[in-house]
Amino acid sequence: MAERIIINPVTRIEGHAKISIYVDDSDKVQSAQFHIVEFRGFEKFCEGRPFYEMPGLMSRICGICPVSHILASAKAGDAILGITVPPAAEKQRRLMNYGQVLQSHALSFFHLSSPDLLLGMDSDPKTRNIFGLAAMDEDFARRGIRLRQFGQRIIELLGGKRIHPAWGAPGGVLKVLTTGERDEMLGWIPEAHKTMEIALDKFKSILDDFSAEISHAGNFPSLYMGTVNEDGYMDFYDGRLRFVDSEGNIVADGLKPWRYQTFLAEASEEWSFMKFPYYKSMGYPAGMYRVGPLARCNLVHATGTPFADRELREFRQRRWVVRNESFLFHQARLIEMLHSVEKIEELLTDPDILQENIRGRADVNNLTGIGCSEAPRGTLFHHYEVDEDGLVKSVNLVIATSQNNLAMNRAVEETARHFVSPGRLSEGMLNRVEAVIRCYDPCLSCSTHAIGQMPLIVELRGPGGELVDRLQRD
Repeated sequence: MAERIIINPVTRIEGHAKISIYVDDSDKVQSAQFHIVEFRGFEKFCEGRPFYEMPGLMSRICGICPVSHILASAKAGDAILGITVPPAAEKQRRLMNYGQVLQSHALSFFHLSSPDLLLGMDSDPKTRNIFGLAAMDEDFARRGIRLRQFGQRIIELLGGKRIHPAWGAPGGVLKVLTTGERDEMLGWIPEAHKTMEIALDKFKSILDDFSAEISHAGNFPSLYMGTVNEDGYMDFYDGRLRFVDSEGNIVADGLKPWRYQTFLAEASEEWSFMKFPYYKSMGYPAGMYRVGPLARCNLVHATGTPFADRELREFRQRRWVVRNESFLFHQARLIEMLHSVEKIEELLTDPDILQENIRGRADVNNLTGIGCSEAPRGTLFHHYEVDEDGLVKSVNLVIATSQNNLAMNRAVEETARHFVSPGRLSEGMLNRVEAVIRCYDPCLSCSTHAIGQMPLIVELRGPGGELVDRLQRD
């Protein structure tokens, strides 16, 4: 058996992973594992801090989706105070959340996945990146950059800067939106609508070219969880949680996010630092569920905006149907981007968003605060326990990517079984295994991978554990 030395975890990084693929006696792929080898410790080093500092601290978790953590953290603070935020503050929070969804989804689709989709899974890896995409279709690449810039500009105008804004707070937000800032945001809307029309048309035009990936790269039944409002429509900021199964049947509905521990549990495995959440009543690992764009499009009655609803009906082929194909996370992501553009315009034309009462104030009234919102990658929970002085005693964060952990491992294994030929690895095989991970847009390779690459290792091992072949991207 080949000797292996593992540095576990590799520190001061965001985004390193490893995949192990195991081969049986008949030289076929038997199983695969998706290893997360990073540990950050945010839950521990926030202990002892005042709870009102938490939104600013939590924004530092991620440079791609800081707003998601700010909102969940601020909502946990609202619960500790026991107050309802002013209408202008809630609408600002919703607006920034849609800006967050737009810029994060634009990064995922245009920058990270479009090179695979438009240049081909087997294309030259030297050009299978945003620069190669720009050389092939400059207008499409530019539109993707501009669309992400729009989302970032919303965050900047509301919060003062694009990354890690000190803006959200228990009880509301810290800055009044001005008329000039609102008008600047509205000026981006026509271009954003046109970009989404082009992107959706282009994606749907290439679906037939990826029939094998749609059918065999992470196509399996699972539960789906997400937030809906009282009408069963898509809601990224507030509402109740719903579970549906792989055929669209509602398994549980009206679940209160602050009672998440009654229906969700977390398991761990020795080969990964990421936790494995599951639906408690079905046990582990049978309680696997998915969150994020595909889940939300599978479980809502409608998005609640006209253009996105038209695309959702087409996505479902004009009947209530659940799509289980991981590849279709991309299409669901595009639908959510279109929905975000529509909701941004709706919020900006609401005069209440300019009101100056943006923060409610109170003392500590509850020693537990749980905040929940829909991040780009799925449902996010922040759970704080505090003492009578408001100092944090314990923190539990249930991150969207971890809730997809079981599904990502299943997707990697299924993709490897179909596309990987044991003993003869090719770059295209590796890219397909990598691409199925990108469908989920996990928050583990956003800031450290080389352009067009993920720092990934794929190992083929025989039934005795011996190393058959190995391919690595540094």
